[in-house]
Amino acid sequence: MPALSIAEAVPVDCVVAGAGVVGLAVARALALAGREVLVLEAHGLIGSETSARNSEVIHAGIYYKPGSLKARLCVNGRDRLYVYCAERGIGHRRCGKLIVASGEAEIAKLDGIRTQAAACGVVDLAPLDRAEIREMEPALAVDAALLSPSTGIIDSHGLMLALQGDIEDRGGAIAFNAPILGGKVTDAGILLDVGGAEPMTLLATTFVNSAGHGAVALANAIEGLDQGHVPPAYLCKGSYYSLPGRAPFSRLVYPVPEAAGLGVHLTLDLGGQARFGPDTEWIEAVDYNVEPARAERFYGAIRRYWPALPDGALVPAYAGIRPKITPPGAPAADFRIDGPAEHGVPELVNLFGIESPGLTASLAIGDLVVDKLTR
Repeated sequence: MPALSIAEAVPVDCVVAGAGVVGLAVARALALAGREVLVLEAHGLIGSETSARNSEVIHAGIYYKPGSLKARLCVNGRDRLYVYCAERGIGHRRCGKLIVASGEAEIAKLDGIRTQAAACGVVDLAPLDRAEIREMEPALAVDAALLSPSTGIIDSHGLMLALQGDIEDRGGAIAFNAPILGGKVTDAGILLDVGGAEPMTLLATTFVNSAGHGAVALANAIEGLDQGHVPPAYLCKGSYYSLPGRAPFSRLVYPVPEAAGLGVHLTLDLGGQARFGPDTEWIEAVDYNVEPARAERFYGAIRRYWPALPDGALVPAYAGIRPKITPPGAPAADFRIDGPAEHGVPELVNLFGIESPGLTASLAIGDLVVDKLTR
C-alpha cells in the first residue's frame, strides 16, 4: 500500500465500509444521529454477499447465550424490524416456526431450549404434542415441537433498499466499486486508501468497518490499530436447496440444533416456496458454488421430520458463508462490535463475526455502534 498523505486526502465525516444489511443499518443510524455518511462498497450493488445469501428469517432470539450481544440485539432488533417493515411497506410475514423433535433424546432437549429462550427474553414458546402438530402442519411426522410465534420471514433486498433510501434521504451516499485497500490512524482522523476506477485517499473523522467477510483483513490493514484486537477469520459455507412449486407447509420447520448450526431446516420465501439448508462446510476461500451432489446428504435429515419428501425433489438454490471468528469445533463466538473502549482508537468501530442473527439484529446493531461512538 502506498504511503497515505493527509495533505492529499479528501476530508469526510463518517465512512462505513460495506453496504450489506448491517453496514446499511449502521449508516442509517449514524445519518439519523445527524452525521454525514459515506458508505464504501467494494462491489457494484448493495448486499451482494452474506446479506443476499441467507434464510431471510426474522429470528426470535432463542438459541443464544443469555446476556450476549447476539441475544440482546436479536430480541431488540426483531421487535424493531417488524415495526420498521410495517412502517415502510417491506415484505414480511410473521409466520412462526416449529422446532421439532423425535425420540426421547430430542424431546428432552426442547425443555432446555425453552429455558434458554426465556433467559434471553423469548417467553412465547409453546410446547406442542403430536396431535397439535399434525393439526397445524399435516405433512410433519414428529413426536413433539415448540412453536415460536415471533419468528418470521422478510424480503431482505426490500429491507436494504429501504435502509439505502433512509441514508440518502438524510444526505448520505453510497459509493460502489470502491474497495478500501488500507488505512492509517492519525491525530486528524483515519486515512483510508480507496481503490477502484477512481482511486482516492479519504480522511474520515469516524470509520466503521462493517466489511463482512473482509472485516478482519481490513482491520489488519489499518496502521495504528493494535493487531491484538483483531480476531482470526474462518469461513463456514452452507448450501441451500429448493423444492419446486409450493411447499405443503405454512411455517418454518427447524430440527433441534446441532454443534455448528441449526441443522437442515425448512424455510419459506414470501411466495411459499420451500428452501432447505444450510449444511456446514468449512472452506479456505469464498466460494458460492452449490454442488448438486450435496443434496443427497439432505434427504435423510429432512425425512426425519417430513417423510414424504420425494426422491430427486431438491434442486440447488444458493450458498451462503458464515463469517466465523472461531475455528471448526470451537463454540460459536458472540458478535464482536469493538469501539474505542475496546481497542483504544478514537472514532473507530470494527464489526467482527456478524453472522446469524445479523439481519434480524441489524437495526439494533446500528444503534449500538452510534452509542459506542458517543460515549
